[in-house]
Amino acid sequence: MIRVVISKAFTTGILLALAWLTSCPNATAQDWTLGPFVRPAGANPVISPNPKSTFPDPMSGQRVAWEASDVFNPAAVIRKNKIYILYRSEDKSGQGIGKRTSRLGLATSKNGLRMKRRSLPVFYPADDSQKEFEWPGGCEDPRIAVTPEGIYVMLYTQWNRQVPRLAVATSKNLTTWTKHGPAFYQAYGGRFKDLASKSASIVTRLVKGRQVITRVNGKYLMYWGEKFMNIATSDDLVNWEPMLDEGGALKAVLTTRLHYFDSDLTECGPPAILTDKGILVLYNGKNKPGPGRDTAYTANTYAAGQVLFDQHDPSRVIARLDKPFFVPTEPFEKSGQYPAGTVFVEGLVYHRGQWFLYYGCADSRVAVAVYDPQSK
Repeated sequence: MIRVVISKAFTTGILLALAWLTSCPNATAQDWTLGPFVRPAGANPVISPNPKSTFPDPMSGQRVAWEASDVFNPAAVIRKNKIYILYRSEDKSGQGIGKRTSRLGLATSKNGLRMKRRSLPVFYPADDSQKEFEWPGGCEDPRIAVTPEGIYVMLYTQWNRQVPRLAVATSKNLTTWTKHGPAFYQAYGGRFKDLASKSASIVTRLVKGRQVITRVNGKYLMYWGEKFMNIATSDDLVNWEPMLDEGGALKAVLTTRLHYFDSDLTECGPPAILTDKGILVLYNGKNKPGPGRDTAYTANTYAAGQVLFDQHDPSRVIARLDKPFFVPTEPFEKSGQYPAGTVFVEGLVYHRGQWFLYYGCADSRVAVAVYDPQSK
């Protein structure tokens, strides 16, 4: 059964893609989910490594083939009626996960499928105020959204090969960026300045067909985390305060589940969407490698799930899929740095009446899947 819900919040009559039944304990319709997402025939992967791209690296003082090894984990946003993709790229400076330097490249597309890439990275570890947090590992796994006024806000991981830190950067044009540093550096008197943190999904909403950052209960809000989901709020989109439980520890609002596809990790994906049903978060679930894994999927598989939170109490789960809505099926999603199979969703945009979901393939390529509400 497929159901389409027309959101009461959007007077323009845009169909908000609240469909696609997957699993549910009581087998009722999942009228809050987004999808189904379909891989366009012959389009993927849309971005692959390019050993010919070089740039003068501030760390080494030499020209570096900055996207020669792997490209993956993309952010996406709309600017001037085009889709802009900021993707993580790795050079060949080391061997193994986390041993190379990551920088962010930029690609643009009119139709969401054919990409025009810049030859130079637009965001990278430089000789700047963030040097201690970004050298030598670099800048990883961006998520990006835009304010109603046109300020682009990027949340990314700073990796100095000691502590990964969730950080904030802003831009007006997606090529010139201001780095603001770790997102939690000021919170609670600096208590979390050295917290290992990553993966932020800032809450957005559709306004007349435009996806923009919005406030929830008077504050900006994001879901973040890898092992479990937490919430953080902000008044300025730069300084963020994580939610704590009654004991003063980080409050887990979504946790792993034994024998499910997200038995090992529940890592936040692209910007969340405030709908008339609640706050919809797409996330990346990792299957455990041993006991407790979901036997329907290969051990260590990354597949994508969806969860709905109460907009009045954003820590309360209203609904959650028991099976992933997007799983690795293609050869390029099962080869590379994560051969167990990985579709890692990070970029989601509404463009020309369709939803475009950009994801990393086995930490080695970038691909896209599309949901067209009009195709129902």
